[in-house]
Amino acid sequence: MSKLIAPSILSADFANLEKEIQAVTAAGADWLHVDVMDGHFVNNITIGVPVVASLKKVSQIPLDVHLMIEKPEKYIRQFVQAGSDYLTIHVESTENPAEVLKEIRRLGAKPGITLRPRTGVEKILPLLPLVDLVLIMTVEPGFGGQEFMTDQVVKIEKIRAEINNQKLNCLIEVDGGVSDKTLHHLSQVDVLVAGSYVFKQDYAQAIKKLKG
Repeated sequence: MSKLIAPSILSADFANLEKEIQAVTAAGADWLHVDVMDGHFVNNITIGVPVVASLKKVSQIPLDVHLMIEKPEKYIRQFVQAGSDYLTIHVESTENPAEVLKEIRRLGAKPGITLRPRTGVEKILPLLPLVDLVLIMTVEPGFGGQEFMTDQVVKIEKIRAEINNQKLNCLIEVDGGVSDKTLHHLSQVDVLVAGSYVFKQDYAQAIKKLKG
């Protein structure tokens, strides 16, 4: 089964986002990955609820929204209402991630969990039955264009083993330094987030290479 490809709009041309979305969709993208940063949980500030709502109006493929924000419980309702299909939170960002994940599902989106590279994978294992998506960060969250961290691959293996053991139905996603050069590390991954790799070359060729 070929992988799902979720181009990260952080690397797109923000002056022409509608055209960029149409172009990557036509090129074979399966989802759109949307990085939301608040300047607190990470040192960068990106987009908020109004942009997600605007993206939803012009996107024919699911919005995969990654919240790199503190206290996501204060904002998940707004992001779901704006049109997030998948809504992923960081285990480090809230005191009660299980309750936040349950609320995301109750509101009508598919919940996802993720963690910083320095956080042990054990922190998210108990949460796997509550989610549809597990995002493994293979760079430090906050900025695009970083190199792939090979030491994070062991997390993918542990998550896959746990999903299989519990017979769970959730997808594994990887974000950070994804390219044709790092693809050999990602055989157990379902969804690939790619920013600069897709948007800095021919979109269709890049997506075709990643789908394998």
